[in-house]
Amino acid sequence: MSAIVAIVGRPNVGKSTFFNRLIQRREAIVDAVSGVTRDRHYGKSDWNGREFSVIDTGGYVKGSDDVFEAEIDKQVELAIDEADAIIFMVDVESGVTGMDEDVAKLLRRVKKPVLLAVNKVDNSKRAEDAVEFYALGLGDYYTIASTNGSGTGDLLDALVEVLPEKEEDTSDELPRFAVVGRPNAGKSSFINALIGEERYIVTDVAGTTRDSIDTKYNRFGFEFNLVDTAGIRRKAKVKEDLEFYSVMRSVRAIEHADVCILLLDATRGFDGQVQNIFWLAQRNNKGIVVLVNKWDLVEDKETNSMKQYTEKIKKAMEPFTDVPIIFISVLTKQRIFKAIETAVQVYESRSRKIQTRKFNDVMLPIIENNPPPAYKGKFVKIKFCTQLPTSYPQFAFFCNLPQYVREPYKRFLENKLRENFDFNGVPISVFMRKK
Repeated sequence: MSAIVAIVGRPNVGKSTFFNRLIQRREAIVDAVSGVTRDRHYGKSDWNGREFSVIDTGGYVKGSDDVFEAEIDKQVELAIDEADAIIFMVDVESGVTGMDEDVAKLLRRVKKPVLLAVNKVDNSKRAEDAVEFYALGLGDYYTIASTNGSGTGDLLDALVEVLPEKEEDTSDELPRFAVVGRPNAGKSSFINALIGEERYIVTDVAGTTRDSIDTKYNRFGFEFNLVDTAGIRRKAKVKEDLEFYSVMRSVRAIEHADVCILLLDATRGFDGQVQNIFWLAQRNNKGIVVLVNKWDLVEDKETNSMKQYTEKIKKAMEPFTDVPIIFISVLTKQRIFKAIETAVQVYESRSRKIQTRKFNDVMLPIIENNPPPAYKGKFVKIKFCTQLPTSYPQFAFFCNLPQYVREPYKRFLENKLRENFDFNGVPISVFMRKK
């Protein structure tokens, strides 16, 4: 499981520019993934072979200057709680400010690695000015310029040195289903409703994901670990409705899960915070089941409002709309077992391997009837396709000119794959390779 690094600091010091640099360096290496990255404040990066997740707290602070201070304090406290390492960013142009001193005060008490990054240092005069940041009492600092990347190598070298060693997961390799969602959507109640009546429970095991509680659960002849992210140490100071809180809490659980059961409150809808968690799961290529809880509390239900509600959610999910959406009531236990049964089916679809011969028999005639459009007068010929041996469904199509196959055609192939093979609730990747 990758370590989590939080970038903290007051507004306008360049956190997002630095974050984008980290993420893009990584994105440039891996194949471009179809679909839009909706949430720009969380991403994966790697350096010297160490992969880690990065959270840019800047994107979560909204409001005027006086609101900023309180929000930043909350975020720093959360980052202190949840991250494995913290990059504290300051700005050489404005020097040490009162807000920097407040953040430093919080960080000095921390037992976790804190790296002080002085940004906007793009000449030797500014490098000299950076000396004043010793006053923050956080020891040595790293001078960087987010815009052109100078100095970031040294900072990242130091960062990967202090990240915790990867924990080897020694727990039995049972599938992991994580129950995620914003605070107060009913996650704990959902798990209690499942477990309360059940005679099948094997044991409660302390979670391997530091903090979350795993429960071994057996139903439909299928055994798995149920991960509850709801009860993770709540801090009194943290406002329950803080978007950052939900995302931060979900990151670990999602990265470590096979299937994410995303629970939302019907009265609040598929709002921005829920969407952030959805895209987080999708970008980590996890199986997803969406549960709409508290449907019984929605007022003025029309005859087809369930259908309308579903369509609204699917619109927000585009282009990844092949996801099961189930309306439940945790209170009356309505359809909660259907939810688990669906999660099991999604897990099985995510693990499915399609025989290469069968795959070609189905896909090649479709491609022959709908070949990729010619590009710059060149015709692309796809001769062979296969599923790659990875933990989630990835498919390679071999052709003469892979660079000329555009995104819409890859989307077309993905849709045909979904029509012919059951990948409901499972993100798919399609790659073009030179034959």
